[in-house]
Amino acid sequence: MYQIDFNHPVHVYFVGIGGISMSGLAQILASEGFTVSGSDRSESAITKELEESGIRVFIGQRAENISDDIDLAVFTAAIHPDNPEYIAVQQKGIPSLNRAELLGQLMKNYRNPVAVSGTHGKTTTTSMLSEILLAADADPTLSIGGVLQDIGGNVRIGKSSCFVAEACEYTNSFLHMFPGIGIILNIEEDHLDFFKDLEDIRHSFRRFARLIPADGLLIINAGIDNWEEIARELPCRVVTFSLEEGADYYPSDIRFDEWGHPSFTLHGPAVYGGEIRISLRVPGLHNVGNALAAVAAADRLGISREDSAKGLYAFTGTDRRFQYMGVKNGFTIIDDYAHHPTEIEATLRAAKACPHDRIICVFQPHTYSRTKSLLQGFAQALSHADIVILTDIYAARETDTLGISSQTLQEEIQKLGHDCLYFPSFSEIENYLLSNCRNNDLVITMGAGNVCEIGKNLLS
Repeated sequence: MYQIDFNHPVHVYFVGIGGISMSGLAQILASEGFTVSGSDRSESAITKELEESGIRVFIGQRAENISDDIDLAVFTAAIHPDNPEYIAVQQKGIPSLNRAELLGQLMKNYRNPVAVSGTHGKTTTTSMLSEILLAADADPTLSIGGVLQDIGGNVRIGKSSCFVAEACEYTNSFLHMFPGIGIILNIEEDHLDFFKDLEDIRHSFRRFARLIPADGLLIINAGIDNWEEIARELPCRVVTFSLEEGADYYPSDIRFDEWGHPSFTLHGPAVYGGEIRISLRVPGLHNVGNALAAVAAADRLGISREDSAKGLYAFTGTDRRFQYMGVKNGFTIIDDYAHHPTEIEATLRAAKACPHDRIICVFQPHTYSRTKSLLQGFAQALSHADIVILTDIYAARETDTLGISSQTLQEEIQKLGHDCLYFPSFSEIENYLLSNCRNNDLVITMGAGNVCEIGKNLLS
């Protein structure tokens, strides 16, 4: 495999440079003196920002974009062998890496790399740890799967030895990483278009844990079923966190304010400091667990508990994670990225702690395979809303070959005795909300696709 060396910068070409992760990696290499260029299918705010920073971006992917001076090509998972730039790279014999392989190569150039994994909560926990490191003036390099307003994007380029990144399990991408500190937040069924079953997923997380060297640290949720199997016989140190007493890190005296923001007393190994009161400005009990994992990593990096508390209080969320959008005709609009039953239930439980008369959830199912494999879980989770409105399934990388639709999910929700509507277009949903929402309703647009456009359209 091609090895990235910060001491020998070369010309790197990104095929699909407009993606949030790819653009971030491109900026990191550019900051280290690499010549960076790339292409994307269409112009976007991200491609414009890259061009403004001096990176050459081709709009449209063509074979002639692949010049002879390119030393390395990087591809997203969405690039297929029939892509003209992919073909040109192969014909010219240019070395290549995929996005996950490049991220792993970058990690090797930092003394303190942290990889945050788990079925849910990666972006939030990565952002929490990022805010802690910023509060401590640790000058980290950050690669986040969402936009963190305090850094003005999803990437921050620092000069210290600390590099924090998300580690996604899909297609086993995280197995290309080289973490010094690895976090496993949770392990549940998801991405069953790639994994065979839950045991297959657990096997991959076990392989991820084994990547951590003997002088490293695994931070794992003790609430994971049989977590000991994942951590068994690892050469590195293992610490646990849990919402229940008995783990290395746990909370007590959890309280919630009027918007569902939790505060709690953190208990952890005394060697890193005493008990401390933590106050969060993001809602939901699940974020207490995310905060515990972030503090455990910060402890290992030498950050004081006081700076951890300060950083966590500074964190007000990332884009599309229970994001306040605005008020229209007296009803409040929130947007959230939840696209798995566990995430949906956590978000709706958090919403119940906020001032509201009714919770109206506009849900966009994400991929046919996920909708089919987790159908009953989706129906149960969405039933926590007073009214559910479904859009068509967001296909993403898939085509409809499974005989599943939003109407199938609608029927399952209605069988549970809950109100559920389906509209084939966003405009119909927007018209329904404008006609039927009333003062103090809480409307949550939810999903990993483009459902956020509904809130934006209403507010504009």
